[in-house]
Amino acid sequence: MMKTSHVALLVGLLLGTVAAFGTFSQFFLVLVFGALGWGVGLTLEGRIEVRGLTDRWRN
Repeated sequence: MMKTSHVALLVGLLLGTVAAFGTFSQFFLVLVFGALGWGVGLTLEGRIEVRGLTDRWRN
């Protein structure tokens, strides 16, 4: 299992590479997909309850 600091390092390196060799829109797209992946990871770990969020929006 990777430590959180290692995952953060890999994400930082990826974003730095996109920023150095890509356009701003590509950087933003990678950032958005990274945030989505982070949310899915938190959901799979059980740190976010999707049902609780959807119930809040319905009320």
